[in-house]
Amino acid sequence: MSLKTLQEIVAEAKSAAHCLTPQAAKELMAGESQALVIDVREPGEVAEKRPAGTVNIPRGVLEMKITEHTSDPEQPILLHCATGGRAALAAASLENMGFRNVSVIDCSADDLIANLGAA
Repeated sequence: MSLKTLQEIVAEAKSAAHCLTPQAAKELMAGESQALVIDVREPGEVAEKRPAGTVNIPRGVLEMKITEHTSDPEQPILLHCATGGRAALAAASLENMGFRNVSVIDCSADDLIANLGAA
């Protein structure tokens, strides 16, 4: 048995995730005021550029910090990062915890800022 590459792991996570375009995410956010949009990038990345309306919870501490923001398994959670890879891995973790309404905004942070504006 050979080890999987990061690209293979991310591809598997993305194929299992509910992925949204930045435009679809913006529409969902407009119609769903309870949507929690989580930026799973590191704080240094977020300090450089941050999409409006997002909460930063780095991927490495997501499972420990998510319940500070929601414990509702039905609350819509939208995840994003720099390219969608960390967000897809984060979605798998949240779904494993029992969250049932998790989506990945599959785009770059720049594309998301272009659609949501900068914070």
